[in-house]
Amino acid sequence: MAHWAEIDSNNIVLRVTVGLNTELDEGYQWLLDNLGGTWVKTSYNTRGGIHYGEDGKPDGQSQLHYNFGIVGYSWDGTGFAAPQPFPSWTLDKETYLWTAPVAMPTDDKLYEWDEPTLSWKVITSPNT
Repeated sequence: MAHWAEIDSNNIVLRVTVGLNTELDEGYQWLLDNLGGTWVKTSYNTRGGIHYGEDGKPDGQSQLHYNFGIVGYSWDGTGFAAPQPFPSWTLDKETYLWTAPVAMPTDDKLYEWDEPTLSWKVITSPNT
């Protein structure tokens, strides 16, 4: 199976389709002939520049475009990236994942990003 992401004139993913790809570029040509548009091959098994096997573990295979092209993601000619979650976050071009300006603490608490203070805040239960 092969997955293809259609991108618009602003390089934003509009939709993703799946189809057989028994011959080189067979699916791509069908999309062009029948749906038109601009299509980029994407891999359901690629996240953060790593290819994962069916067991959910990195399998050493070549990654494709850093992330799976999901509707709303952007395409820059190299990789797919999610929309920027906060203005202060930057795109890591080695993974095409967004990173906060301050690393999230690694203890057992739950955190959420607080953009006005550029810091992680502990999520507290409403019952406490």
